[in-house]
Amino acid sequence: MNGADALVATLGANGVEVMFANAGTSEMHVVAALDDAAGIRPVLCLFEGVATGAADGYARVTGGVAATLLHLGPGLANGWANLHNARRAGVPVLNVVGVHPDAHDRLDPPLSSRVDQLAASLGGAVTRVHRAADVPTATAQALTSARQPRAQVSTLLLPADVAWSPFATAPGLWPTAAAHQPAAPRAHDVTEAIGWLRAGRAGLVVGGALSASNLSRAAAVAEATGARLLVETFPTIMDHGAGTPSPERIVYLTDFAVPQLSALERVVLVGAAEPIGFFAYPELPSRLLGAGCQVLDLCAHGGDVTTALTDLAAAAEVGEWRPGATPPPAAPTGPLTPATFAAAVAATVPEGAIVVDEANTGGVHLYDALAGAAPHRLMTLTGGAIGFGLPAALGAALGSDAPVIALVADGALEYTAQALWSLARESLDVTIVVVANAAYDILRLERARLGPLPTSGASHLLTDLGSPAIDHVSLARAYGVPARRVESADELVTALAQRAGGHVGPELIEVPLAPLAL
Repeated sequence: MNGADALVATLGANGVEVMFANAGTSEMHVVAALDDAAGIRPVLCLFEGVATGAADGYARVTGGVAATLLHLGPGLANGWANLHNARRAGVPVLNVVGVHPDAHDRLDPPLSSRVDQLAASLGGAVTRVHRAADVPTATAQALTSARQPRAQVSTLLLPADVAWSPFATAPGLWPTAAAHQPAAPRAHDVTEAIGWLRAGRAGLVVGGALSASNLSRAAAVAEATGARLLVETFPTIMDHGAGTPSPERIVYLTDFAVPQLSALERVVLVGAAEPIGFFAYPELPSRLLGAGCQVLDLCAHGGDVTTALTDLAAAAEVGEWRPGATPPPAAPTGPLTPATFAAAVAATVPEGAIVVDEANTGGVHLYDALAGAAPHRLMTLTGGAIGFGLPAALGAALGSDAPVIALVADGALEYTAQALWSLARESLDVTIVVVANAAYDILRLERARLGPLPTSGASHLLTDLGSPAIDHVSLARAYGVPARRVESADELVTALAQRAGGHVGPELIEVPLAPLAL
């Protein structure tokens, strides 16, 4: 047994079941150790951003830790954007990064970098192991860091010589990561929160991972107190669909979010942060709430949301929230538009499905349309770094037996198209719907703030994806994924309904949409 064997054994003993990997020379001893690790499923990803995004999607669905296996600083750097999304989502991820032995690193070989600083920028613990004997304890400590109540992206740096060095002691029990209990709200804060919600012009804002039961508690409290119930713009994962409350979603664009929230004088946060604009703009505030609005953070993201909402419901003396009768969504016909696209998804989503939404501007109607659809779980782009949808769908499908529907804008798909290959290789039940408007449409919208959008020059060249046109059907087939293109809402409904009827393996459906009219 060597240090790499001890690492893999400790991961397995702590319930890690999947490792998304893009390994290099420095990680070959870990790869060899995985040969004998029956409890850990290695999944090859052709790009590190796919591995890290898949770990994020897996963690959102399961609540558990998926590990990544990355190659030195450049490998971690390639995966950084989706690790940012995982950090903002508050989900646990453990990166195992192979690095050079200290003696070799001091000679400044070509792949040497400041990998410790790069890992530390993700905010979680960074542990560099120096002896094979320390690997089990260091691994358990790294898992403990990832599993904090406000989960973190933790990184274990494993030098190659530590991986290959003999591990002399074979413990009867591998060390176990410590469990942390989330903080419950204080009683006087709950009392104050109920007073705020009852005082009028108040909002209850929820976020994070939201179960149907917690959404029902929040809706019952809002109804009893007369407060508005809102959800953060991009929650980590939430139960959604018929029979589940669908809170008012805070609008993404600052121009619309500010008037949306302007009437609020008091806001109670449960599992959500104070609403802040995604970007700064001249003459627009960064804080979306009005200057005089009071904010009570009853339960931070990572706190005990269930206890907080249960205590609020008890203090408000409310009963069980009961949904009203909602007719099922009607299947649309006619041309493809953002509205008919959303309606087609809502009319065909299978009960229990996981919907990964990275449709971006093409998905402006999705949240409301899906409110009446069959019950499902909705994942969104919490950190804002695009290229999330396909990898997250890969991880979600490996973490659940539910069918997965990935709704991905064409520009976002190009960041991590390599995930298609892993989806095909693993033969996963994932329907990929590419919303293809041949543009970075959100950038066109932002550029239009500065004046009329030119049809030539840099503004056109840096936002146009149609010259040359990207053939997503051929791209998917090249990676081993069956694919088709639809030309109408009717065809999209048919294609999605066929997928919902039961199938094996992934499929891509290309949906052409016109860019936004500016």
